[in-house]
Amino acid sequence: MFVATIGFFDGVHCGHRFLISQVLEQARKEGLQSMVITMDCHPKTIVKTDYVPCLLTTTEERISLLKKSGIDHVEVLAFDHKMAKMDAPAFMKEILRDRLHVSTLVMGYDHRFGHGGGEHKDYIRWGEECGIKVIIAKKFEQHYASSSEIRRLLTEGNVTDATRLLCHPYVLTGTVGSGHQVGRTLGFPTANLNIATNKLIPATGVYAVETDQGHGIMNIGRRPTLNNGTNISVEVHIFGYSGNLYGRELHLSFIERIREERKFASLEELKAQILEDIRQASSLFGTTHKDV
Repeated sequence: MFVATIGFFDGVHCGHRFLISQVLEQARKEGLQSMVITMDCHPKTIVKTDYVPCLLTTTEERISLLKKSGIDHVEVLAFDHKMAKMDAPAFMKEILRDRLHVSTLVMGYDHRFGHGGGEHKDYIRWGEECGIKVIIAKKFEQHYASSSEIRRLLTEGNVTDATRLLCHPYVLTGTVGSGHQVGRTLGFPTANLNIATNKLIPATGVYAVETDQGHGIMNIGRRPTLNNGTNISVEVHIFGYSGNLYGRELHLSFIERIREERKFASLEELKAQILEDIRQASSLFGTTHKDV
């Protein structure tokens, strides 16, 4: 039997972590294991076919963050039209009780689930009818944290405040593909990343980042100096790295936005600015890069 909570948990931000801490506390009290129940897609993509979400986490990233929260078990539901049509009493009985063996459900103070929804008192009553104790979680009062607010901050390039609300740096995961090789000719080889569809990419600009292979700087943008057109590219220069990354998956954590993207008069001017970007990023990490 489990003490559980349910939600999409995009970003696994501070508010989510506060809810999870209450699940862990209740599980300790009852001597049971803890569980977080999430979905393999955003529920709105099923109930609204024209909805295209811009997500803070892929399913894999979300599972990883949830597991790091100290929870015992993460259950990912395959959310489909059939499940979307289930009302809350049926969902609680058939999915939570019978399939997942939930005995206590800790509900987010502003969360509802099941077709048609209901008030908190309804969920408590439905739980009593099917043998699930429903507890309404306390509200996170420290500061306002929501996935939509974090998305807004990231689209403005404000990764510092986004990190504060997430309680962890924002992460991009991408597979390294082939690029234009211009960075290599300038002396700063870059890895071009292919990012998952629907994953939110922060505002254009240059960022200090941490990667699987070390510290670096990331450029997100249209590369106006190189006449790249309207295509947005995501490329990272990893300090001191000289290996082959093609086809490999990289995880990058955003530390700070260094500057906006802008057009330079020449490649030499661009190279000088990249050197300055590296200096600024290196100072954040307390290191000195050999190129500067």
